Amino acid sequence: MKVILTTLNAKYIHTSLAIRLLKAYSGNDFDIELAEYTIKDPTMNIVSDLFQRRPDVIGFSCYIWNIEETIRVVDILKKVLPETTIVLGGPEVSYDTQYWMERVKSVDFIVMGDGEETFHHLLQELSGDRKFHYVFGTAYRKGDEVIINPGRPKSDLNTLPSPHRFPEDIPDLSKRIVYFETSRGCPFSCQFCLSSIEVGVRYYDIERVKSDLLYLIDNGAKIIKFLDRTFNINRSYAMEMFEFLIENHRGCVFQFEITADIMRPEVLDYLAENAPPGIFRFEIGVQSTNDPTNELVKRRQNFTKLTRTVTKIKNSGKIDQHLDLIAGLPLEDYATFRKTFNDVFALGPEELQLGFLKMLRGTGLRNDAAKYNYTYMEHAPYEMLSNDVLSFADIVRLKRLEDVLEKYWNAHRMDYTLNYLMKVEFDSPFDFFQEFGDYWEEQGWQRIGHQLEDLFLRLDEFLGQRTLKTPDIVLGLMKLDYFLGHKYKPRKIWWDDRLGKDQRGSHLNRLAELPEELPTHIAELKLNERELQKFAVVEELPFLLEDVLQGKELSAASSESSLLVVLYQQTEDEKPLYFSQPLAKV
Repeated sequence: MKVILTTLNAKYIHTSLAIRLLKAYSGNDFDIELAEYTIKDPTMNIVSDLFQRRPDVIGFSCYIWNIEETIRVVDILKKVLPETTIVLGGPEVSYDTQYWMERVKSVDFIVMGDGEETFHHLLQELSGDRKFHYVFGTAYRKGDEVIINPGRPKSDLNTLPSPHRFPEDIPDLSKRIVYFETSRGCPFSCQFCLSSIEVGVRYYDIERVKSDLLYLIDNGAKIIKFLDRTFNINRSYAMEMFEFLIENHRGCVFQFEITADIMRPEVLDYLAENAPPGIFRFEIGVQSTNDPTNELVKRRQNFTKLTRTVTKIKNSGKIDQHLDLIAGLPLEDYATFRKTFNDVFALGPEELQLGFLKMLRGTGLRNDAAKYNYTYMEHAPYEMLSNDVLSFADIVRLKRLEDVLEKYWNAHRMDYTLNYLMKVEFDSPFDFFQEFGDYWEEQGWQRIGHQLEDLFLRLDEFLGQRTLKTPDIVLGLMKLDYFLGHKYKPRKIWWDDRLGKDQRGSHLNRLAELPEELPTHIAELKLNERELQKFAVVEELPFLLEDVLQGKELSAASSESSLLVVLYQQTEDEKPLYFSQPLAKV
C-alpha cells in the first residue's frame, strides 16, 4: 500500500512537522512518501503531481491557512483517483468533524487530535480487516452515514520516534525553517485559542530533544522555530534548553513563543549576560492590555511584569522581540484598542504584529459569539467582522493601520524617521499609523506595487499635506534612513535638493586630507579621496544630527548645521557605516 502524506505550506521555506511525525511513526510498516506544496501553487499542478504517483492513500494536514486550498485539491483528486483513500487531519478538522465530513464529500476519513497512533491504526485497518469502528480518534463513512468514533487517549511523547532524522531532508535544511516541538499542550485557558482546549502540558525527554537539535545543527539547519505554546512554562526545562543552545548554536537562529510575565528574573539575567546577539528571537502574545477584556477571555496577564521582561530583554540588545496584538476581542472598542496599541508600542518591539480575532472552531469564544453580537467569516480564516463594541468600519480603518505598520515599522525601512515622527510630530504611534493608513487608502496606493524609493515618496507626500513642527529635521532623517536602507551606494535619489558635484567633492576631499576628523572606525579603513568618491555619499543637514538622535532640545539642535556621511565600504555585516559632524568643521 503506497501512502503519500502532504500539506500545503504557507511558503516554500516552511517545513511541515505534522507529516514528518506521521511518517516517523508509520514509515517502517508502510511505504510512505512526503509531498509538500504551498498555498500559492496552482491546484492543477498539485493534483497532477499526486496523480502521477498513483498512491493508495493520501493524507492531508489541515490548518486555517490551507484548508480552503486543500479542499479544492481533494475534490479534484477524488474525481481523477476515485479508488484512492483520502484522509484529513490537523487542528482545523479535529473540531466540528461532522461538519467537515458533510461539507467535503470527497474525504473518506478524518483523524482527530494526536495523529501518530491513530493514523497508524487506520493504515493497518485499510490494509487488513477494515474494521474502522475500532480506530478510536477517527471519523469515517458507512454508506451515507458519518460515524465519529470515540477519541483516543493522548500519546506518551517519549514513545514517538523522531521526525527529524530523514536523510532526504538534509539538502534543504539550510534553506528552510525547521519546525520543532519540545512539548504539546498549554497551561492557559484563553478562550480565543485552540490550545486552551487541551488540558495539561506534555514534554519530550530533554536529552532526546538535545540529540535531535544537535543532529539538525550539524546538518546545516539555519533557523529552528519551536512550536511550544509557552516555551518557558517550565523554568528549569527552559533554562537548561537556553544553556544548551547557547553552547551549541553554531550560528543557528532559534525562535520561541514565550509568556513574558512569568519569565523568571534569573533566566532574564542569564540571557542578558550569556546569549550571543541574534541567535534567539522571542514571540510574545500580548493581545490586549485592557483588563476587563483579558478577564473575560480568561487570559491571565500581568502587564507590569510583562513590561519588565520585555524592557530587560530589549536593553540587553541580544534578542529581537516580536509582540502580537489581537483586534476584536470582547469589550475592546476602537478607543481601548488605541490604548492597547500605544501601551505595547511603547515597549519598542522590533516587530509588532496586529492580528484580527479569528473565531476558531472549538474555541469558547466562538461558542459564545452570539453573546457579544459577533459577525465573522463563514469559512477560514474565520476573521471577525464586527461585534457589539467594534464596527466593521472600525475594522476597515485598523486594516489600513496594519498595512502601513507592516510596510514601514516591521520592515525597518525608516526607523530613525518613524521614531522621531511618533515622538515629536504626532500625538501617538497609533495616530501616526492610522492617519497614514487612511491617507494611503485615499490615494489608492493599496492597489499598486512599491519600490523602496516609492515608500519614501509616499511618506513625504503624506507629511507634505500636514503642518510639521520641524520639517527640515524630518527630511534629514528620511535621507539618513534612505541611505542606510541600501547595501550599495544608491543610484536613485528621491529628493530635489542634492549637493552639487563640486560641493560634494570639496567635502570628500577635505575628509580624505584630514583623517583625524573621521570617527576611528572609519579612519581605520584608510580611504583616499577616490575611494571616498566611490563608496560615500554626503548631505548637508540644517541641524545637528547627533543632537536629534540623542533627543536633545529641538531649539539647540536647529541652531547649527551638520554634514551627514554614509560609507558603503564593505564591512563584515555588509551594512553601510555613517557619521555626522558639525558642518563648520568640514
